[in-house]
Amino acid sequence: MNTPIILDDNLLEEAMRLSHAKSKREVIDLALREFVSRHSPKNILDLVGQDLIDPDYDVRAVRAGMNRDLGR
Repeated sequence: MNTPIILDDNLLEEAMRLSHAKSKREVIDLALREFVSRHSPKNILDLVGQDLIDPDYDVRAVRAGMNRDLGR
């Protein structure tokens, strides 16, 4: 879809520099995809198998240490 828009040239140049995009179209597409990704509801099942939490993490030990630090 072609949509003529007026953009802040400095902001666009900075986004291109930071993203290493080679064109205005590429940086705008990247920005839109990132925006949609960040603002879309996440399905917890999509996170399964991504190794986001250390399998040795022990929440009870962490809580016990927090209580000890607080003098409880």
